Amino acid sequence: MNKAELIDAIAADAGLSKADAKRALDGFIAATTKALKKGDRVALVGFGSWSVTKRGARTGRNPQTGKEIKIPAKKVVKFKAGAELAGVIK
Repeated sequence: MNKAELIDAIAADAGLSKADAKRALDGFIAATTKALKKGDRVALVGFGSWSVTKRGARTGRNPQTGKEIKIPAKKVVKFKAGAELAGVIK
């Protein structure tokens, strides 16, 4: 599902216009991004939570040459599914 399909689904399920659904989705994305940028955790009970963790520096391998390369440390976003979502997917 891409963003346009998600907007269509939100509009249909919530009884909103596509423009309102797009604004709502854009607002959710902006608020989530802002919170994660500050280092906060975003949790939707039953659905899941997003958090930022640090991934340490490590040594990797170039698949074409087999030569070792150094991969720098960085921050990554992790998503952990909530109990209700995990139960539906099983």
